[in-house]
Amino acid sequence: MTKYEKHGVLHVNAKGKLVDHNGEEVALYGFSSHGLSWYPQYINRDFFEFMSEKWHVDVIRLAMYTDEENGYCVGDEENRAGLLDLIDRGVKAATEVGLYVIIDWHILRDSNPLIYSDMAAEFFDIVAERYHAYGNVIYEICNEPNVNCTWKDIKTYAEEIIPIIRKHTKYAPIFVGTPTWSQDVDEAAKDPITIDKNLMYVFHFYADTHRDELRAKFKAAAENGLPLIITEFGCCDASGAGDNNFEQSDMWIRLADNYNVGYIMWNISNRDETSASFKPDCDKTTGFEEEDLSEACKWFLKVLEDHREKKQS
Repeated sequence: MTKYEKHGVLHVNAKGKLVDHNGEEVALYGFSSHGLSWYPQYINRDFFEFMSEKWHVDVIRLAMYTDEENGYCVGDEENRAGLLDLIDRGVKAATEVGLYVIIDWHILRDSNPLIYSDMAAEFFDIVAERYHAYGNVIYEICNEPNVNCTWKDIKTYAEEIIPIIRKHTKYAPIFVGTPTWSQDVDEAAKDPITIDKNLMYVFHFYADTHRDELRAKFKAAAENGLPLIITEFGCCDASGAGDNNFEQSDMWIRLADNYNVGYIMWNISNRDETSASFKPDCDKTTGFEEEDLSEACKWFLKVLEDHREKKQS
């Protein structure tokens, strides 16, 4: 039985934790896609079922870039329709196999969510209406706000987008990115959004770049009761390249587990970079064997297996 089959619709409680209707805490663990425009082949039911049954993941994050090549905001109408179709395929496949699914408005090069806020409003109006009856859908409204973007900017954007989603669904959790590539959760903790309580604040780390200083920010925000979710992390450096640092990765996992915060690994692709889950010469889209996997992916599957063993012991 998957977590979705067991727990159903989740919400954020007064203590800042994802819980089910019985109040039981639920931490989600899984993988993020790479850009949907670039690696659409992995958005298929067979692979999602494989991840659920063989890897025992709970959630898949659908990363829809906004400003990069063939991004939602820079492509034409045909491109936007194709991305909406991919999201539809992903949501339905996840639902069929019992996974939670995050629809991720993946800003990066555009840096500030206010740049394309009108298009974001239209997008979330479409998807929130389309999936209002799906109990497994979660909305991530801005991936990594970065340069020339303040928490005030993000909060202004969030206060525009959240009511649009809530017009269609009162229950779906909403994840909100934070400044400096979703690292400055301390700023959100000082001035949280007040128009909605069913929110979590996004935190990202890449273990070979981000160490004790960033862990201190995470810990302080968690101690202050800020609802946290790690929707993206890697074992390498922040570019997605370089060497894996599993010692630092283990430290991050222990910290997240100490606060029962879920985490999602970047990324499902065979891109020739350290953070990819599959080797560049692997052209499979499901049924992966150990020899197909990157070292980071193998490390994370061991983390997931350790979780299962602890729950069963």
